[in-house]
Amino acid sequence: MDELMAARSLTTRPVVTLGGDAVAHVKDTVCDAAAGRITGFTLTGRGLLSGPLKEALPWQAVYALGHDAVMIRDRRGLVDAAAMTAHQQNLRSRLLGARVVTVAGAEIGTVLDVVVEGGTGGRIVGFRVAASRRFVPGPARHRRRVYVPRGETLTVAGRSLVLPEDAVRHVADDLPGFTALVGGLPGRWRSSLP
Repeated sequence: MDELMAARSLTTRPVVTLGGDAVAHVKDTVCDAAAGRITGFTLTGRGLLSGPLKEALPWQAVYALGHDAVMIRDRRGLVDAAAMTAHQQNLRSRLLGARVVTVAGAEIGTVLDVVVEGGTGGRIVGFRVAASRRFVPGPARHRRRVYVPRGETLTVAGRSLVLPEDAVRHVADDLPGFTALVGGLPGRWRSSLP
């Protein structure tokens, strides 16, 4: 499995060609939540006062998504931003703030961020969630933020994500623990449900 990263951390990440030319910065991530994949990125210029570009980067043109940059072969992979986002929604408007529930109707919490796989995958592997009191007991002022795997199936219903029951049996408190959890490695994760 490639490195896991929070989708919000991709904002302002440079887009660089294999030849070393800096092309743009990521403005936002565009995804297909139901398919569980990144479909591309909207872009902004490189300068401090640069605004959004009319070009976007479809996932097919991404050579690799790395910790420090989004690598592309060259600028020819960029497409018209309006055409790419016409049928897709950006991550902020579609997933952030969405309710997370299980198939049985148990409330898990609210999406704070989306965890994606780097490299050439672009898969959505889980969510950082502000857990509900029933899911992670404790005082409201110390509400837990946990990482929850997306499971094999993911249903998007309006502004709610419906996860299978087995997806929420284990949670992690941090990204390294979540990486261990979804990678099947020993690490800092725990059972969430009895």
